[in-house]
Amino acid sequence: MGQIETEAIILKTFSLAEADKIVLLLTEKFGLVRGVAKGAKRLKSKFGGILEPFSIVIADLYQKEERELVSIRNLELQKSYFNNAVNPNVLQKFAYLSELLIEFSPPHDPNVRVYRMSKICFDSINENPEMIDFIVLYFEFWLLKLGGYLPDWSKCDVCEVQINDRESVNFQMNFHLICNRCRRSQSNQTVSGEMRQIYISAQHSSPQKFLESFGNKTDSINQLSQILKRIINQILNREIVSQKFLVTSQS
Repeated sequence: MGQIETEAIILKTFSLAEADKIVLLLTEKFGLVRGVAKGAKRLKSKFGGILEPFSIVIADLYQKEERELVSIRNLELQKSYFNNAVNPNVLQKFAYLSELLIEFSPPHDPNVRVYRMSKICFDSINENPEMIDFIVLYFEFWLLKLGGYLPDWSKCDVCEVQINDRESVNFQMNFHLICNRCRRSQSNQTVSGEMRQIYISAQHSSPQKFLESFGNKTDSINQLSQILKRIINQILNREIVSQKFLVTSQS
């Protein structure tokens, strides 16, 4: 890898020894990178307050061959979302999104679309913190879509006939939908036409357009977000840590 420069989002930091920190960066060019910021905990550190999570930086990195950890030579702050992150609700949601990125981003495997989507969502939260639940849902959609995990809700999973826009259909254990003509028993959960409309629209809209179209559909948004979290948990085979705090804050 040698010495490189890339834009990056700071996702998380950990203490290392007395004076150093390990920094998890989602980089535009190299995917998820773990780096060491030497002397970061010292009062006169050259990194100052730049290492706050949810900051956009230009990172000057150096990696020796066969070493996973890179050396963080310098960081130049481009944008910080930390002012909004002091709000406990926003902080919890930011932590949740960061953990999703860490779980779904293989080390040193760049995905420019995931990076740009993440940056757009962080920007949208910064501009509309009161609409954070809607942007979290949008983020979940796109993370699953770009990873190839998002089920096709446009047609019945059995007969493959297109589902009517206004039809309420049954939700299956495999997260696909089955129309009323094909179902053999009543599912514990149904998906309304409105929920499907939101589901499909999120995949073709910018965050701003999505907010403008569905910003008042709170119940459907919450129901969809719970479904997407179930899909995420099944993919990871566990519930991610920060999700437990989200459930508590919504109860």
